[in-house]
Amino acid sequence: MQTFTKAERLYGKISIDEVYKKGKTILSYPFKISSLEVPQSNAPVKIIISVPKRSFKKAVDRNKIKRFIREAYRKNKTILYEGINTKKLFVMFIYTSKTIETASEVEKKMIVALQKIAKNSQL
Repeated sequence: MQTFTKAERLYGKISIDEVYKKGKTILSYPFKISSLEVPQSNAPVKIIISVPKRSFKKAVDRNKIKRFIREAYRKNKTILYEGINTKKLFVMFIYTSKTIETASEVEKKMIVALQKIAKNSQL
């Protein structure tokens, strides 16, 4: 179950704009998370990760952070899957910190963020 396939990635301008505009926003440092419940999807949760160019000018840094976030999500997504039951979600992770955190720190904070999303989607 610890995979991250193409079916789990959120892409397409219309879908992304919809999550950004209509989604519920949760702040869980270093993430700003927007989640939107959708009626149907081919995966229980589809995610997109964003690291602003304004905060990290070098693409190398942005890609490194995205890699850390993807890996943390991949390892811990079962927390979210168990919390949402049969719902389908689109989730956007926006990295808001101004510094590059270690992979272990990102993973710890991802666990907290996934628990918040699961708790929020049950409401």
